[in-house]
Amino acid sequence: MKIKICGMKYPDNILEVGALLPDYMGFIFWEKSARYFDGEIPELPKSIKKVGVFVNESVENIIQKITKHNLQAVQLHGKESVEFCEDLKGKIDSSVEIIKVFSVGDDFDFDVLKPFENVCNYFLFDTKGKLPGGNGTTFDWKILDNYKSEKPFFLSGGIGIEEIPTIVKLKLPIYAIDVNSRFEIEPGLKNVQLCKDACVKTHSSASLHSK
Repeated sequence: MKIKICGMKYPDNILEVGALLPDYMGFIFWEKSARYFDGEIPELPKSIKKVGVFVNESVENIIQKITKHNLQAVQLHGKESVEFCEDLKGKIDSSVEIIKVFSVGDDFDFDVLKPFENVCNYFLFDTKGKLPGGNGTTFDWKILDNYKSEKPFFLSGGIGIEEIPTIVKLKLPIYAIDVNSRFEIEPGLKNVQLCKDACVKTHSSASLHSK
């Protein structure tokens, strides 16, 4: 199981967290976010995949950010359609992963995922709330028992350090844990020690669980 640390904002903090070697680091390119990133991403270890997080952005602007920051993945956190994802997929390098986000509430219908199966690499399930993301609350993971697809997914939504051991034991195709607000000192500034604990717990717990 992999870990993604999202909502990075400050260069020194980015380098400190990058030294922990999370699998993914997320940079939010949505201007309304308190974690909006508009700087230059410092050089990171090559093993870390840089993710650009977008909300209802144009294909052209996404491509511009991919090129500028050498992004290895894009996370679509808005109401992007199947056609939008297909268009984007056809215009970017096949090595760039597309992560399509779905906000999950108690009444979430997993049938809405089917048309997206062939136009994204991963799904990401976040908690349905007032904001597109970063609401800091978990949803009832039992609803994921209704997930019938074989496509691996990212699990997000108010995940703290204490939830990680439980998550790695879930018998679900969870590809990565996505953490953000509960690992912060303030929006965009991560608690490095907490992030280190998260990386250790995710990688070691997942390894032990797989044996």
